[in-house]
Amino acid sequence: MNNENGNSNLDETHGENQSPESLLRPTMSPLSAAFFGLAAVFILYQIVGSLLTLAIFGMDIENADVNAMRLMTMGGQVLFILLPALFFAKLIYEDVTTIIRVKLPGIKEVAIFTLGLIILTPLLQEYLYIQNYIIEKMAEASPFIQQIKDFLNEIDKLLEQTYGSLLKAESVYEGVLIILVVAAAPAVCEEVFFRGYVQKSFELRYKPFWAALITALFFGLYHFNPYGLIPLIMLGLFIGYSAYMSNSIFVPMILHFLNNFIAAIAYFILGDQELMDSKVVDMANVENHIFNFVILAVVFLSLIYFVNNYYHFFAKSKRRQV
Repeated sequence: MNNENGNSNLDETHGENQSPESLLRPTMSPLSAAFFGLAAVFILYQIVGSLLTLAIFGMDIENADVNAMRLMTMGGQVLFILLPALFFAKLIYEDVTTIIRVKLPGIKEVAIFTLGLIILTPLLQEYLYIQNYIIEKMAEASPFIQQIKDFLNEIDKLLEQTYGSLLKAESVYEGVLIILVVAAAPAVCEEVFFRGYVQKSFELRYKPFWAALITALFFGLYHFNPYGLIPLIMLGLFIGYSAYMSNSIFVPMILHFLNNFIAAIAYFILGDQELMDSKVVDMANVENHIFNFVILAVVFLSLIYFVNNYYHFFAKSKRRQV
């Protein structure tokens, strides 16, 4: 049975945390709070942040000091994503700890979800091969789709140029700074906002799956990656799943950090041929990619089944102790 907030029986997996949530007295609807936060952070980070960058570095961004740009990027994450999330959580819910999911996870939880990420990463890469193969074939058959593809290529090229300059390291110091900017800062700031404040707000009105999916949709759109949109949504959904099941913000932070850290290290080693190449089209081996995708999907879904049973068993054990 579902409870009045739309949450399923899965809530039993961390029932010890239901009392604090039931005592929340938000000053506005949790649904309104989620959308208000999404709109506010979009304006602050994407618009105000961009204007502030132009005011500091001028129009010639390409020739700006790259380390200053990196620090500006990290500062923007903290000022325009993390701090608003904490401020809105305190203003609307008062109980920041419950909304943000401040709870230390178990080592087994971290290990299980890290294994899921290890399986999901090549799964999403195989999906990208198949997706881009289909897009290429559709573009060959339709001039209109080819025009859309050309437009998306321009956006993707602009993103590559922007992130490429941030990821090029000339020293160990720059390498450490890059890891802080592209892995550590987003892992903390984005997860507190998306899997903490936003998803938790949605969970107070929707079933856990829909709360995680809606949050993942906005997470994917937030990154403005045309070819990587669906993989980003799927990644966000898995991270949201880990946040709900563990009820700990630290699990999503670790997964987010590992995902970005591995991508950054791959860029250091491979250069433009990143681990998760969103544009590559392998026309010759599409059958192999479909086979790999199916096998990895079966393995990944098997892991999800195991995780569900693990938490169900854990909840039953807790009830027996009570």
